[in-house]
Amino acid sequence: MTQTTTRVLEPSDLGAALAILESEPVDNAFVTSRVQVAGLDPWRLGGEMWGWYAGGTLRSLCYSGANLVPICAGPEAVRAFADRARRAGRRCSSIVGPAEPTALLWRLLEPGWGPAREVRANQPLMVTESPSADVAPDPLVRRIRKDETETLMPACVAMFTEEVGISPLAGDGGLLYQARVAELVGAGRSFARIDDGKVVFKAEIGAATSRACQIQGVWVAPEYRGRGLSEAGMAAVLRYALADVAPVVSLYVNDYNTPARRAYRRVGFREVGAFMSVLF
Repeated sequence: MTQTTTRVLEPSDLGAALAILESEPVDNAFVTSRVQVAGLDPWRLGGEMWGWYAGGTLRSLCYSGANLVPICAGPEAVRAFADRARRAGRRCSSIVGPAEPTALLWRLLEPGWGPAREVRANQPLMVTESPSADVAPDPLVRRIRKDETETLMPACVAMFTEEVGISPLAGDGGLLYQARVAELVGAGRSFARIDDGKVVFKAEIGAATSRACQIQGVWVAPEYRGRGLSEAGMAAVLRYALADVAPVVSLYVNDYNTPARRAYRRVGFREVGAFMSVLF
């Protein structure tokens, strides 16, 4: 039998960890982008990176921070990560990742960690390498400047509350969330259309590597919905992403959000897999 083991990775393991992360650039964009910036030091990374070894070779990863994320993990690795997570106790606010390993991880953890506040078992993963010619980009969607962060913030809070079901201002008063919004604005990865001082459409490139990036936080002000702003706005963000960030753009969406899935397909996205999220 092949000997297996798990351990917390150290900065010296960075090369091996990146090799695994970069083997699936779209699925792993979120974690890869963090590791490329912060390395594997837990303080800078915002969590631990667990490694699963088989025969002395690193085969799978699991990011354990605000999110618990299985990475390139088969059933044996998932079971090992579940054992470690169970012993450590729940410290994350969600489990998220490719649907199959995430579902197994949750089945193993649910007896001790459940019940979850919500389980989103099927979130289609969509990608594109080129925009559709059928939707013209909204010329009023642009990068947000640092001095516009306060104007953007209410829309970000509304989007998060609507999507996740709780306010990002709870707990620490929103300090971490505000810092994240400011970080994306400062990096030039926050986009919006502002009419008369009000954000009517917004989206961010939340994760970015040289090979793939991920759009998140897509939101249209309720009173402006049904006017096609999401399609034209997404076409504009997609243009920026492909030109300035990465050759492949991805996102994942709740399966029940059929209007959004239809809009993303019109803009040029296609479904290539599924993610799963467990929210606490």
